[in-house]
Amino acid sequence: MVRVLSDEDVASVLDLEALLPVVADAFEKQRAGAVERPERPHYPIGTGIDPDAPGEPTGTGLCMPAYVHGAAYAATKLVTVVEDNPDRGLPTVTAQLALADAETGQPVGYLAGTRITSARTGCIGGLAARELATDGPIELAVIGAGTQARWQTRAIAAAVGVDRLESIRVYSPSDSRIACADDLETELGVPATAVSSPRAAVSGATVVVTATTSTEPVFPGNALADGALVIAVGAYTAEMRELDDRTIDRAERIFADVPDEAVETGDLRGHPTPAVRPFGDVIPGRRGRESADEIIVCESVGTAVLDAATAEFVFDRAREAELGTTVPL
Repeated sequence: MVRVLSDEDVASVLDLEALLPVVADAFEKQRAGAVERPERPHYPIGTGIDPDAPGEPTGTGLCMPAYVHGAAYAATKLVTVVEDNPDRGLPTVTAQLALADAETGQPVGYLAGTRITSARTGCIGGLAARELATDGPIELAVIGAGTQARWQTRAIAAAVGVDRLESIRVYSPSDSRIACADDLETELGVPATAVSSPRAAVSGATVVVTATTSTEPVFPGNALADGALVIAVGAYTAEMRELDDRTIDRAERIFADVPDEAVETGDLRGHPTPAVRPFGDVIPGRRGRESADEIIVCESVGTAVLDAATAEFVFDRAREAELGTTVPL
């Protein structure tokens, strides 16, 4: 029997504070080499559908398998990224996760994966803020106003404590920044403001999050305050880019969830960067920041290891609560 979990089922058992140590442990396992993470293919989808532009794809598909040594399940995530979806009232990123029993290889679960993807990606930002931000209050700048902008902010609040989160500034070129700021202030009880430019967002910020699908830099690196932590979660291909050369030049240290893939993104590709270190090097409590005035960049391209760990966390909680629908396959 296969247990099928809807997005509502996933939401009912997904708790960021409880998930953060699960994601941290997955980073530790990845750092130690105690994971299986095959290459992640991504490919255009929808080519030939639009008669007016038959050579243009509608989006991108990705396949992301992984196994964490000792885990009960092997996981495979299927993802699509369609930038026009918000105009349809649909999410830009959509995902499903298939789980197989690691001992027998039999299918055991099929999970709505979009919320899982959002939460595990948010936890990357949360852990980065906890381990790499300067001490003291956090003034957060968020570039982007979509789903991931919200999850990054929620996870940062969960990781560092909402009392430490002093303010939030949100920028997006559309009016969505207003709704995003209003939603975050209501949800977290932290003053949140929609600002009119990227410079206004990042100036004076101690933590900057970029959560976009941009192919061009989304803020000027010369506007960063000394000591800022930049968490870039949007670019995962050579064509995608959120950070300009000035930001990379100013960075004293660069971390990434998957360094070998991060250096091939538009943020770092072809740039004479310092060595990119695995983010697992700073978990838990290892030294990542050497001084209060150095700028640090944390790049995320996404690793299926976190999906596998998060899916197991969600699936076991849902099974204990007898959630979902079981069907023969």
